[in-house]
Amino acid sequence: MKPTTKKVAAIHDLSGFGRASLCSIIPTLSSMGVQVCPVPTAILSTHSGGFTDYTFHDLTEEIPAYIHHWEKLGLTFDCIYSGFLGSPRQTELVAEICKKFRREDTLVVIDPVMGDNGSLYSSISKDMIPEMRKLIRSADIIVPNYTEAALLLEQKAKESITKEEMRSWLRALSDMGPETVLITSAPDTEHPDMVGVVAYERSSGNYWKVTSRRLNDYYPGTGDVFASVMIGSLLRGESLPGAIDWAAQFVSQCIKASSGYDYERRDGVQLERVLPLLRGEHLISGYERY
Repeated sequence: MKPTTKKVAAIHDLSGFGRASLCSIIPTLSSMGVQVCPVPTAILSTHSGGFTDYTFHDLTEEIPAYIHHWEKLGLTFDCIYSGFLGSPRQTELVAEICKKFRREDTLVVIDPVMGDNGSLYSSISKDMIPEMRKLIRSADIIVPNYTEAALLLEQKAKESITKEEMRSWLRALSDMGPETVLITSAPDTEHPDMVGVVAYERSSGNYWKVTSRRLNDYYPGTGDVFASVMIGSLLRGESLPGAIDWAAQFVSQCIKASSGYDYERRDGVQLERVLPLLRGEHLISGYERY
């Protein structure tokens, strides 16, 4: 009997210190019973969220041979999941990976990692924005945060946005190609003390929202954890709103489990303390139509 373990090709950077990107994605998905097959896009001494003077080694030139070897092996994947890319050229390589390894039932998830809190990350150039707009055409699902959604749409990430404006953003992003769009860290105009994830499925026309109380602590890498839990849930057969709900719950638990400890927040959440939660069933806490 052949093993039935789901496989995810994870196209992300590897940071030597700090819980982000592959250092968070591999343990999270592995805890959900998913085999992670990493494609490192860059190697950094630390992630870029709060650290300076970090080393950065771009692996763009290594990826074509990587793809060729996998192709010779006849590998297939249940999901292709891309995140931080080390150069604009890598968007083309991710599109090539999607073309070569995508089957009819392969889920393609693209996290257009570019910035947060209203601005680009220090390691991302403006040249990445138009290339990322091209790349998301290949996606089934995209998971930009609020800042990244604004960058893709050439909009401003205002502190306040109406429900109708947000729904128009979701539709506009879906019109770029992806069937399903999630926007994380979405402000809730009606409840300023809350933060949410909003989603839109083009085929059904449904909008979804999951909200949680805004926590004062900020930890880099939580977006990687969120997307990983969502992907693991979808691969288990969970519905989209159920997967979003569980991902949001888990990130909230990560932050709560970390906030009581006195350490630098740039190190990331205390992921190791909460990973066992992913091995069991979860309760739906309250997604709703948006």
